[in-house]
Amino acid sequence: MVNSSKILAFCLEKGLLVDNEVLNLFKDTEDIESVKIIIDKLRRHTRQTIITKSVFNENREQVNQFFSDLPKESKLGMESLKIKLGLNIEISREISIKPREENYEIVESKRILNNGVKLINNYPVLNKKLAVGDFVKHFRNRFSRMSVILQQHPELTNLVSINKISGNRQGISIIGLVSDISVTKNKNIILEVEDLTGKIKVLINNNKEELVAKAEEVMLDSIIGFKASGTREILFVNDIVFPDCTLSERKRSSVDERVLFIGDLHFGSKLFMRENFLKFVDYLNGKVPGTEEEVSKIKYLFIVGDLISGVGNYPNQENELEIVNLEEQFAGIAEILGRIRKDIQIIISPGNHDAVRIMEPQPMFDEKFAWPLYEMENIILTSNPSTINIGAKEGFEGLNVLAYHGFSFFHYADNIIPLMKAKASHQPELILKFLLKHRHLSPTHGSNQYYPGEEDSNFIDVVPDILISGHVHKSGLSYYNNILIISVSTWERMTAYMEKVGSKPDFCKVPMLNLKTREVKILDFE
Repeated sequence: MVNSSKILAFCLEKGLLVDNEVLNLFKDTEDIESVKIIIDKLRRHTRQTIITKSVFNENREQVNQFFSDLPKESKLGMESLKIKLGLNIEISREISIKPREENYEIVESKRILNNGVKLINNYPVLNKKLAVGDFVKHFRNRFSRMSVILQQHPELTNLVSINKISGNRQGISIIGLVSDISVTKNKNIILEVEDLTGKIKVLINNNKEELVAKAEEVMLDSIIGFKASGTREILFVNDIVFPDCTLSERKRSSVDERVLFIGDLHFGSKLFMRENFLKFVDYLNGKVPGTEEEVSKIKYLFIVGDLISGVGNYPNQENELEIVNLEEQFAGIAEILGRIRKDIQIIISPGNHDAVRIMEPQPMFDEKFAWPLYEMENIILTSNPSTINIGAKEGFEGLNVLAYHGFSFFHYADNIIPLMKAKASHQPELILKFLLKHRHLSPTHGSNQYYPGEEDSNFIDVVPDILISGHVHKSGLSYYNNILIISVSTWERMTAYMEKVGSKPDFCKVPMLNLKTREVKILDFE
């Protein structure tokens, strides 16, 4: 209680009242001076004279910054306090291990990893200080890249820039970014569209049902094509053309190999379905009678985010954790994954629970926490999103797998009319089709947190053979323009939050794709 007394004396000196709950949070903290600094900054920021835990919760972002502003030596040992406050952990104990030297070679800017796995797109961490100009450049570059895609659509005849429209023009096409959407009293839809030369309003007549249905899939920051007629004041739309993703065929390997897809394990949670997952591991190791031949052909396993439950992702998360230390969470799941036979390549990308930044692209796991995974030879770590090529053989170029955890999904499920009507949060394959149509994983500013780099990581440059996602905890499977769409289930039982928001998760379902026949089989370990 000595620490509590010192903190209480400091608060009284500053004219503050502090409740017992807050004092109990600080009682085990040795760095009293840093605690004083944080309380004093919170006092000045909020102008509150009574400090309760709710004051910390209501100012989480600013309190996180207070911790970040502490000297490096003061940050060490503060993890437990941040966990109690429900804050993001930014620093771990220093560990002295050498970075893992991955077995790869550079070939046409692609990294060839273990067993022929190729890393097509993987995004590094960029820590440049951001300014408004970075966002402007980001969207201009995205517009230019998307315009190249749209210009290849034969429907868009007589393409013109907005500043070239004059008089009453018939049968023209434009490409533009949607900056505003409104509906008139007659229920006509008006979009404000801009390109690199100017802005214009375009109108979709409510009487054209098929066109209105397309317009309902348009969102802010969509980059799309319009066939229209009209003047510089307003264009009347005859058709809407999305950039879209299409494959001419479903490629097949000459070799009978299998690939599995899972995600949202949330290891470390009290609700992690350990016994079910261990049954899955036994299956992979050929310990389930009658499956030995099938299992021997499994060569790849994708895990698409939320490998662990993490710490400090939301207030009071520690009450739902069996393991409250990040390093121990990674060590525990590494031990289980280490039981899987070594000829299966395990490709893992992060999600919003995995102790990396939420801002996309999310980097590979932090080696300070996840070093046990870095030491495993058959594990390949990637960013989120990332594109990975698997199964390449002589005469077969392999399949490109686009892995994206799916943090942006709920924004579209809750804001796009067709997705809202279809209750797409329970049918994530509909969201994936929608995003493939827009050729972007999070087109609308505000649907996720992102780094505005010159290269837009969520722009779908290489059309994938397979698009895999997680986050919504729903199992989904479909095809769109020959692209296999997979949404994975979860390995965490129903949480109080899921129940509160009406979630209907699927558990322990594992899609298995045969690269030779393209048959998909759903394995059930529930």
